[in-house]
Amino acid sequence: MEADLDVLAQFIRELARYERALDLAQATSDQLRTSFFGPTPRVFCDLVETDDGEAAGFAVWFLNYSTWTGTHGIYLEDLFVLPQYRGRGYGKSLLVHLAAECVRQGYARLQWSVLDWNTPSIDFYRSLGAQAQDEWTVYRLSDVALRDVAALASTDGLSLS
Repeated sequence: MEADLDVLAQFIRELARYERALDLAQATSDQLRTSFFGPTPRVFCDLVETDDGEAAGFAVWFLNYSTWTGTHGIYLEDLFVLPQYRGRGYGKSLLVHLAAECVRQGYARLQWSVLDWNTPSIDFYRSLGAQAQDEWTVYRLSDVALRDVAALASTDGLSLS
């Protein structure tokens, strides 16, 4: 719901604090509004609430695609439960919901990344049967490096279709 954007923005800051990267959390409520409720949303969010209607956690996700299976999957960008609600099944209910969405839609995978020092989350994921993909290394272009590589588009002489 669009009314939950301030809660989501706060959750994102809390997640960034937990991940020791609060200074990197720059998303604004306006950006979130456009991303989740604009004319062509490509990212989705599920909130989990307590029995009293308090927001306890969230999952932000989007579709990915596997050329090997020929099907979409869900990439879980963020999963976060407020500290006071951990251990009560809220994180599990978010993952169960996303797994059920994968099965319902015929998607082949539910996939995410976790910081290597985050042993409570790693233990939790393993308890559900999730398997680490240790043979893969995540790469990222951002900031100056992203702009530098993008600038090559005008000089590479290739035509893409």
